[in-house]
Amino acid sequence: MRVRIASLTILIATGILIAAPLALQDKGGQEEYGPYELVDNWPQPLPDGADGVKHAGWTWGSVGAVFAETPDRIWIAQRGELPLPEGAKPWTPYGMLQPSKGNATGNTDGLSATCEPVAKRGWERRWHHSVFVVDRNGKMVQDWPFMEKLLSQDPCGRGPHKIKMSPYDREKHVWIIDDQQHVIWKFTYDGKLVMTLGTVGKRGREAGKLFDRPTDIAWLPDGTFFISDGYGGVRVAKFDKDGKFLMDWGAAPKDPRNPGPNEWNTVHSVQISKDRKLYVVDRGHRRIQVFDENGKFLYDWRIDADPSSLHLLYIGDDRNIWTFDRSTHKLLKYDQEGHLLYAWGTLGMFPGALWGVHGMSVDQEGNLYVAEVDSGRVQKFRPKKGANPDYLVAKPVARVWK
Repeated sequence: MRVRIASLTILIATGILIAAPLALQDKGGQEEYGPYELVDNWPQPLPDGADGVKHAGWTWGSVGAVFAETPDRIWIAQRGELPLPEGAKPWTPYGMLQPSKGNATGNTDGLSATCEPVAKRGWERRWHHSVFVVDRNGKMVQDWPFMEKLLSQDPCGRGPHKIKMSPYDREKHVWIIDDQQHVIWKFTYDGKLVMTLGTVGKRGREAGKLFDRPTDIAWLPDGTFFISDGYGGVRVAKFDKDGKFLMDWGAAPKDPRNPGPNEWNTVHSVQISKDRKLYVVDRGHRRIQVFDENGKFLYDWRIDADPSSLHLLYIGDDRNIWTFDRSTHKLLKYDQEGHLLYAWGTLGMFPGALWGVHGMSVDQEGNLYVAEVDSGRVQKFRPKKGANPDYLVAKPVARVWK
C-alpha cells in the first residue's frame, strides 16, 4: 500500500516502514543525493611532492577506503594513481573519462583482481599517494610515502582495502588491510609499523599467521578485535588486544545453493554494535550474518536484490546498520533486526552519483564520505539544512580520543 502525506511518500508492506522525503515545491525537480548536498571540488588536486614526482597526466586511483578521524583529518586510501589519456582534463576520475576507459582499477597490468593472468591493457598504475590525509576543504595535510614500498611487495598487490582507527584506542593507531597481499598492518599515529598479521604473498588459514584476502576489522572496548577473512577465506578471526590469535569460525557452504549459518562466500565486512553483536557481510550469499562475540550464530537477513553485492557495513551512534549494494548502487539503512528503513543513491558518474562505493565514513559534524573503487574517486556530502535526522547516516560512536 502506498500513502502520500504532504512531503512524504510512505510505503507500507509487511510491517516495514520506508520513507522517502520529497522536497515541497511548486513544480518539477527531484532529489539526487538523499538528505545530503554534495561538497563540490573535494578533495582538491594533490600537489607535486618533494619526491620530484609530477602529477601532470595522472589522476586518482581506485579508492578502496576512507576514514574520517575528525572533520579536519580525513584519511584516504587509494590503489595507486592512474594515467590519464592525452587531452583529458586534469584530475578527471577514471570512470568519468570520455570515451570511457571502463572502471578504475588497482590491478597490475596483465593480472586480474584475483591475480590470474589476463590480456594486458597496455598501461600500469603507479604507486604514489596511496595513503594520505586531507582537511575539511579537501587539501592534503599529510602523506605516508613509505606505504608505496609496503603495498608493492608482491605483483599481485593492488593496494589498500581498508583503513581504520579503533574508537577505543587513545594512541590512535592506524590499521591498514591489504587483501591481495594477505596482510593487516598496525601503525602508530605517526606511521611507525608496530604489528603485521599475515605473510605477504602467502594465503591460508593458519591460526593468526595466514589469511586469505582479509577485508575488514572491528574492535571491542577492551581492544579485542575481529578480522573478516575474506575474499578467499571463509571465516571471522578473533584476536586479543596484543594480536594473539584466540579463535575463528566459518566454513564453505556444503550446498552453495542453500548456505547455512556460519557458511560463507566472500566475508567482506565486519562491524560491532554497542551490545557486542558482530554484523558480518556474507557478500556472495547476499546476506548479513549476526553473531555474538564468541562466534555463536544469532540470525541473518538476505538482501532482496538479485544479484546483490554488499560492500561495507557502518554502525553509528544510533545503532542502525548501513551498507551499500553494488547492484542497485544504493546506500541502505536497516535496524539491527534487518528491517529496511531507508535507501538512497543512483548509479552514475556525475558528481554526487554513486558507482562502486567500497568504503564509507562519517565525521563528528555528520558529514558523509564515500570511497568508490569503480569510479575512482572519494566524495564528501554534507547534511542538507533541515534534513530529517532519521535519513542521515548517524555520527560515529563516541571515541576516547579527540
